[in-house]
Amino acid sequence: MAEALKTFYGPRVIAELGRDLAAAYPRLARLRFEADCLAGLDQLELIARAWHIAETMRAHLPQSFEKAAKVLLRSLGPEYGGDPELSGMEAFRYMPHVCYVGKYGLDHFEPAMQLQYELTKRFTAEFSIRAYLVRHPQRTYERLRKWAHDPNHHVRRLVSEGTRPRLPWAPRLRAFQEDPKPVIALLQLLKDDPELYVRRSVANNLNDIAKDHPDLAVQVCREWSRGAGPERKWIVRHALRSLTKQGHPRALELQGFGGKPKVEIAKIRFQPQRPKIGESLKFHCELASTARKQQTLLIDFAVHFVKANGAASPKVFKLKQLTLQPGERTLLKGSVSFKILTTRKPYPGSHKIELLVNGVAFPLGRIQVA
Repeated sequence: MAEALKTFYGPRVIAELGRDLAAAYPRLARLRFEADCLAGLDQLELIARAWHIAETMRAHLPQSFEKAAKVLLRSLGPEYGGDPELSGMEAFRYMPHVCYVGKYGLDHFEPAMQLQYELTKRFTAEFSIRAYLVRHPQRTYERLRKWAHDPNHHVRRLVSEGTRPRLPWAPRLRAFQEDPKPVIALLQLLKDDPELYVRRSVANNLNDIAKDHPDLAVQVCREWSRGAGPERKWIVRHALRSLTKQGHPRALELQGFGGKPKVEIAKIRFQPQRPKIGESLKFHCELASTARKQQTLLIDFAVHFVKANGAASPKVFKLKQLTLQPGERTLLKGSVSFKILTTRKPYPGSHKIELLVNGVAFPLGRIQVA
């Protein structure tokens, strides 16, 4: 994904950017601008490419931010009507613009807000708006509170996504990590938004908050669950996903998986017995209810992957959700990949594998990975 996005910033997109800027700013030395954008681009990764183009824009556009912002506004293409997450890479043509306003507009609040308002309708201003929350916290917060009622769903989504304390690819908002209540007040305005695109952002934001304030996140989800329809129930489940993986008792209870499960594990089997790096392991086991009444169970499994220093770190994987009657048995199957990935590199050693039933760990055994 990152490789494809990186190569997106190539001659075609830069030529189109030069065309659009020249149409909005006839004094632009278009050929020189495009040549400067391409210079050294091949050696840069995704974010660095966007910043390189932004700095080139800075060098070729009017030095006055107010004037440059007007040029950028005139150069923008049509608003995007759908979900940018489903649009492929085309929306990323505006990432350099976001970098530009995030760095050079901080002393020019109103024109910067206007530019971000328009950019977020075409890409997203979730990265740049964070710098304004740090430099102008109250003014920016009040503007976001107003935007929570905007008719454009991209603008409403910015209110949630831009205030995420742990937004990927962006510096953390430390003030909101310490005190997330102002963010929760914004999410309260958006929790019943008609667009899934916005509601998904609300859930992701609350999931971020749960990593620093788990009990507060559960409390919010409990309040939101009262009289909730299916859309808000989805937000609650998605917001609690990290706590659910961790086996947080109150998060599990809120979703109907409370209480210690009464089950037994039998007929555990691994194939192969000694997998190698690059291979996959398959396992199955039998889960039997020992309760006298029906049980609703959330089943996950954890693999304690060996790290480079020999220590182990658990990673939880979703398995299934089911209901067991008294004495009922069911077969569970799962697989573990020991392939080398960009996000995880496996190492040889003894890997502990556990079944997690309503957050309670049941050991399945250890596998020696060669």
